Amino acid sequence: MHLTIKPVDLTLTTPFRIARGVQDVSPNIIVELRHEQYPGLVGLGEASPTEYYGETPAGAAACLKLFADHLGDDPFALEETMSRLDHLVGLNPSAKAAVDMAFYDLIGKILGVPLYKLLGLNAQRTPQTSFTIGIDSPAQMAKKAQAARQYPILKIKVGTGHDVETLKAIRDVSSATIRVDANAGWTPKEAIKTINALVPYNIEFVEQPVPAHDLKGLKLVRDNVPVPIIADESSVTVEDIPRVADCVDGINIKLMKCGGISNALKMIHTARAHHLRIMIGCMIESSLAITAAAHLTPLVDYADLDGHILIDNDPYEGVQIKDGKLILPEEHGLGVRKRADGA
Repeated sequence: MHLTIKPVDLTLTTPFRIARGVQDVSPNIIVELRHEQYPGLVGLGEASPTEYYGETPAGAAACLKLFADHLGDDPFALEETMSRLDHLVGLNPSAKAAVDMAFYDLIGKILGVPLYKLLGLNAQRTPQTSFTIGIDSPAQMAKKAQAARQYPILKIKVGTGHDVETLKAIRDVSSATIRVDANAGWTPKEAIKTINALVPYNIEFVEQPVPAHDLKGLKLVRDNVPVPIIADESSVTVEDIPRVADCVDGINIKLMKCGGISNALKMIHTARAHHLRIMIGCMIESSLAITAAAHLTPLVDYADLDGHILIDNDPYEGVQIKDGKLILPEEHGLGVRKRADGA
């Protein structure tokens, strides 16, 4: 197996602000996986390192260079290969996600099927994705919500002193389904007070209201508000699910924080065993990684796969969105191809 890596800076259309910071560029890494037995076939993967999860672009690149020498010679021995990489280096989930993704893409191309068929899924069962509105003034967030009227579901970033004003301003201009994401920005008491104040604006659920480690606070919030609570930062890997299961109504799975498609599948089945709702989300990613995640969405309840919509220079095209619904590609593997305009 031969792995090559290429850094790519994804530029956001507008600065993206959440409760813990702002971002205008995402330094991602594209990987290409080849096997001499299958000339002409290339497996593609993408890493979107996030310092919040202890991963830097330089660290992810170093891991990928190390991984290149430990991929074995069998593209179908994915479980064994990923286990070997886990023992080689701890953490670094986006680097592992890129390799895992590239293996799935190559396997699908070798077998001549799209990933969703390889997994035995029905492409018609994909959900609608939400479109995210980052933190800004209430007036600006309402303006952005109005501009996003082609998306029937909006995810509103909160965790400011004017969250109620923001929701009111958005509701004045939009009848979309609204999901709220605090990115761990509230204390439990603040969360309970604010969420109950937001309920009249017809919100579907609230994501990660309190800090990731505060499971007691998470349960307190869940027990004192009338809308579902979804864990994101508190639910990173499959091992976290039993710990959070009694504290929330659902979890948000991201390829970049759990280590790829293989681990995401394990999380989905474990979450179902704990009777939890499931969302698949993303970091700032190109259509490459977004499409990989989209292939899993027939298995989940909610999707938040809009990272590629938030950037100006997406180098790939793959999954499409029609009236908010994710439309999976039929090409083999992930079904992703380079954009003809070279963006």
